[in-house]
Amino acid sequence: MGIPDAPFAQAPGDRSLRRDAERNRLRIIQAAREVFAAQGLGAGLNGIAHHAGVGVGTVYRRFPDKEALIDAALHDQVDLLLSVADEAIASARAWDGLMLLLDRGLEVLASNLGLREIALGSGAHQAHDAADHRFIPFIETLLERAEAEGDMRPGVTVEDFIMVQCMISEVARHSAGIRPDAWRRYLQLLMDGFRAHPDAAPLSGALDRPSAEAIALRWVGPR
Repeated sequence: MGIPDAPFAQAPGDRSLRRDAERNRLRIIQAAREVFAAQGLGAGLNGIAHHAGVGVGTVYRRFPDKEALIDAALHDQVDLLLSVADEAIASARAWDGLMLLLDRGLEVLASNLGLREIALGSGAHQAHDAADHRFIPFIETLLERAEAEGDMRPGVTVEDFIMVQCMISEVARHSAGIRPDAWRRYLQLLMDGFRAHPDAAPLSGALDRPSAEAIALRWVGPR
């Protein structure tokens, strides 16, 4: 009668390699999260590898392509936006939900170019198509409810809502470091055009001339 084979025991060196591989994977994800936030989804894998302190070959061993890395790096942030959408859809009045979705969502998008491209982009990345499929029903439902409740003027479309997000997130991006709260004034002005009846609430703080000129210079570049 033969002696039973002993259970396979993983060598200490194998466990060490697995830990190193997992540490590298997490470093790459964190580096990609930071690079995509600062530079957008056009950032290259070489730059991400350099930021992570690994070779680009290590990136390719951990992620089959750039789309997989984008998903791994920005999945949590997309889920954060979806949690805001869940909160917005539960609002007693749809108008309040729309304003919550814009206010909280724009705070996140203004500081993360990559996430902004996923949420508002043209569909050049698979992540955009997936996010679009998940977000659009929230917006459609809120717009329909707001119109039925008498708060939204007739004829406002999902595309109108997306254009407002694009415009205000650009203001937020270019005013960061000068007047980080400036975008809320312009959100208030633009959304007033969506209302069935104009809001008489006071506008938030106006820009002074030097701040407006500094933001404009960031936006258009030096003449």
